[in-house]
Amino acid sequence: MTLEAHVTQGPLTTESGAPLADNQNSETAGAGGPVLVQDQALLEKLAHFNRERIPERIVHARGAGAYGTFTLTRDVSQWTRAKFLSEVGKQTETFLRFSTVAGNLGSADAVRDPRGFALKFYTEEGNYDLVGNNTPVFFIKDAIKFPDFIHTQKRDPYTGSQEADNVWDFWGLSPESTHQVTWLFSDRGIPATLRHMNGYGSHTFQWNNEAGEVFWVKYHFKTDQGIKNLTTEEAVQVSGMDPDSHQRDLRESIERGDFPSWTVQVQIMPAADAASYRFNPFDLTKVWPHADYPPIEIGKLELNRNPENIFAEVEQSIFSPAHFVPGIGPSPDKMLQGRLFAYGDAHRYRVGINADHLPVNRPHATEARTNSRDGFLYDGRHKGTKNYEPNSFGGPFQTDRPLWQATPVSGVTGNTEAPVHAEDNDFVQAGNLYRLLSEDEKGRLIDNLAGFISKVSRDDIVERAVNNFRQADGDFGKRLDSAVQALRG
Repeated sequence: MTLEAHVTQGPLTTESGAPLADNQNSETAGAGGPVLVQDQALLEKLAHFNRERIPERIVHARGAGAYGTFTLTRDVSQWTRAKFLSEVGKQTETFLRFSTVAGNLGSADAVRDPRGFALKFYTEEGNYDLVGNNTPVFFIKDAIKFPDFIHTQKRDPYTGSQEADNVWDFWGLSPESTHQVTWLFSDRGIPATLRHMNGYGSHTFQWNNEAGEVFWVKYHFKTDQGIKNLTTEEAVQVSGMDPDSHQRDLRESIERGDFPSWTVQVQIMPAADAASYRFNPFDLTKVWPHADYPPIEIGKLELNRNPENIFAEVEQSIFSPAHFVPGIGPSPDKMLQGRLFAYGDAHRYRVGINADHLPVNRPHATEARTNSRDGFLYDGRHKGTKNYEPNSFGGPFQTDRPLWQATPVSGVTGNTEAPVHAEDNDFVQAGNLYRLLSEDEKGRLIDNLAGFISKVSRDDIVERAVNNFRQADGDFGKRLDSAVQALRG
């Protein structure tokens, strides 16, 4: 859906539509006198200018986006009743927002940081938001730790800078982060462009079919452009010369008709497998090895249209993992459960309670029918219709069919850890990842980690940090310890 442009020809006007006689000189009391408060055009411009920004996202503030299409290449109706996944060749309009996690709105693109991969499907059953990253895992497994984790990545309240002490103190005391940290400091930690990286749903989600059968799924978006990354040294140079390198590359590639694309795959686990699987399938710090559940190709994602206005369509775009459609739902993943609330709440604060009315956010292939009314910037779209349910005036009604199937639970309430499965620990998959790397890749990983850890001021924080990698793989820890000590003298 293209935004309707305002008329650009004709007289310049005030915000209320009155023709503006002079946009070069403010109204004064005489030729050299003070400005008059009755110059409402001046006051209107200054007041609007003071309010032209909304609060930036706490995380994922720095972003770029584009519209595209998802084309289904395999009928997956045996696993899900989602209509946009029901017919081979079916196309669904999408909007994809890429982002860095820790940097603020004015930070550089080419930095070592995970990349957000937030994809909105404008389906005929409503918008489906798949809000993931360019890594299949994350640093923590429970949302209650998320604010603490992000505080370590942001500016220290005293120094005003990101502090290595804070970062490695938290990671060292949170060994579950070892797998994601190994990803982050590997070659893939700094993508060369947004087009040359994979995307992942990261979490485990539920699919359910017409018969009510439940499957657990993981999404993979494999770049058709090939993986390309920057070394630390290359990234420093690119960031200094062009802080907007990733955003510029994405925009210009679409402008010249070189549309980036991704092959979409899913891993599918029958619900009955989950309880006895060797890893907790809902642990965000773990992957499902492909040998256990091979990825199945289901579609193609292509980006083919740039936003017309970055603020309106990228900055004000909202995504929430709670935006599901029939046939798709959440899993017991404790990080996902927290995000189901946090993302929508963040956008209600940032953009407003009616953010879903904006063109980039509202459904494109259907319409939203709710009883929500009023609030900041409400546009009156409901006119005089009743705002309650049930009603006998022809209002919208409930379907009596949930979007997803119920998940069995048992036990008592309490602050409990997620269940531990046979091969669950915080280090095994980090070690597996390390051993998959070539010797050159291992060397760069060690150098990247050592360069950051060596900035830590306390020996005990350094030792904890290195020990996590030592437990993942003996060679990994030994080489990292030597590299850190050499840098620390």
